[in-house]
Amino acid sequence: MRWLCENASCFAVKMLLDELKAELRIRHYSRRTEESYLGWVKRYVLFHKKRHPRDMGSQELQAFLTYLAVDQRVSASTQNQALCALLFLYREVLKIDDLTVELSRRAQRPERLPVVLTKQEVRAVLDRMTGTARLVAGLLYGAGLRLMECLMLRVKDLDFARNEITVRDGKGQKDRITMLPEVVKEPLLRHLQRVRRLHERDLDQGAGRAPLPDAMNRKYPNADREWGWQWVFPATSLYFDSEAGMERRHHLHESVVQKSMKQAVREAGITKPASCHSLRHSFATHLLEAGYDIRTIQELLGHSDVRTTMIYYAQTPDMCSKQI
Repeated sequence: MRWLCENASCFAVKMLLDELKAELRIRHYSRRTEESYLGWVKRYVLFHKKRHPRDMGSQELQAFLTYLAVDQRVSASTQNQALCALLFLYREVLKIDDLTVELSRRAQRPERLPVVLTKQEVRAVLDRMTGTARLVAGLLYGAGLRLMECLMLRVKDLDFARNEITVRDGKGQKDRITMLPEVVKEPLLRHLQRVRRLHERDLDQGAGRAPLPDAMNRKYPNADREWGWQWVFPATSLYFDSEAGMERRHHLHESVVQKSMKQAVREAGITKPASCHSLRHSFATHLLEAGYDIRTIQELLGHSDVRTTMIYYAQTPDMCSKQI
């Protein structure tokens, strides 16, 4: 953060960012949310010529949001994310909650139908993917997982005897159980054999310690070496964890799967703007077409409100007519 070291005011902003990071971690926000919120606060400060947020208020906040919407033409969800970050800063860190009601008004997100692939299109895409990316995509479609939920799976989260996958700390900090598709069991077992050999090699080299949630590493000092806590889809290279002071292996980066998916969609000649998340949408839609109960699909997807799951009725006209 070299840009914060020019004078005392900038140093104060740096201290504020440290306070923001601490407040986010106290509330157990995800690291991705932490990075996002810190990024928005930095952009907000830079937009206003490095003024301290305590010296600004409703007018400056409104000006920044207007700049994002009018000049940068960001989406409604991006604008709302910036607003959430700045409201958190003012209310939880600076303890300023007298912002005007107008600033709390959220940008209206347009209602869009999810991109859903047919079964033939899903097969065409998966046939053009290989290696670990192919296995991940198979789980996204076969289990209805979000991409990061899949990449953050630990070995202990897979139950091959019960054909179940336990999703830990999913969206909204919720756990849930979904199905382990039979078709991926054999390739997944072969994949885990390779991953175990990699883990044993890391241990021999003084690495092989997976990051554990919360303070588990203090309660169970050697748990991070155990096979069950390792990533199902580890990265191909090690990195140095400066906080822990050791080399670790992170889980596979999402861009690896995203690029493979994009190339497969292009090679399959599919014109739909399909992404990795489209496989999750396709999972839900195809279950609905197969006659599964909407509540069952809701639980498998981890939706808090069944109305979120009901959007898939729009993708299945026959089911929609039956409901009517």
